[in-house]
Amino acid sequence: MVGAHYDVYSDTPGSDDNASGIAGILELARILSRENPKLDYRIDFVAYTLEEPPFFRTENMGSAKHAQYLKENNINLIGMISLEMIGFFSNKKNSQNYPIPLFKLFYPSEANFIAIIGKFEKQSFVKKIKKNMLQNSDIIVKSINAPNTIKGMDFSDHLNYWSQGYNAVMVTDSSFYRNPNYHLESDTFEKLNFEKMSEVIKGLYFAIINY
Repeated sequence: MVGAHYDVYSDTPGSDDNASGIAGILELARILSRENPKLDYRIDFVAYTLEEPPFFRTENMGSAKHAQYLKENNINLIGMISLEMIGFFSNKKNSQNYPIPLFKLFYPSEANFIAIIGKFEKQSFVKKIKKNMLQNSDIIVKSINAPNTIKGMDFSDHLNYWSQGYNAVMVTDSSFYRNPNYHLESDTFEKLNFEKMSEVIKGLYFAIINY
């Protein structure tokens, strides 16, 4: 399952949050249709509404309804990948911030990577996605499996699949930890790095067909 939310915060343009994610699932669907790989599992694409406040963390989230439907109908799911803001990058020193100062010892100070965020006890799902992305794309990929008590770890639609017991990850540029335009009118398309975005999608394509 590959998904992204299409609503924006208030009346902001939402180019990174989350038109970048929607563009990502559309491009993945296009590539899969063109290449038509022979797989023994199905790949579904879902565009969600009502991810943003005031609906965030409520039962009204589109992804909450979808995850609940899957669980209630005993639908088997290998895992869910949430594309949440994948378009903002910077090579400037100290352009990347973190929720915990300790992270700076292990992760770059430059906002030039894509991150895979996974639940603490679901490390194998993250590792498989990260491995394929690193092997098949020209982008720095970092990952973390951490408790959702750390701010930002569950700030997207993947949280609703976690709550239903499914494997789920968020693929993200780290949102407000790097993008100064987060939830502002300045979140416009010319600030996106389309070359980096294309590498993210290339890596994800190989990740989802080689699971």
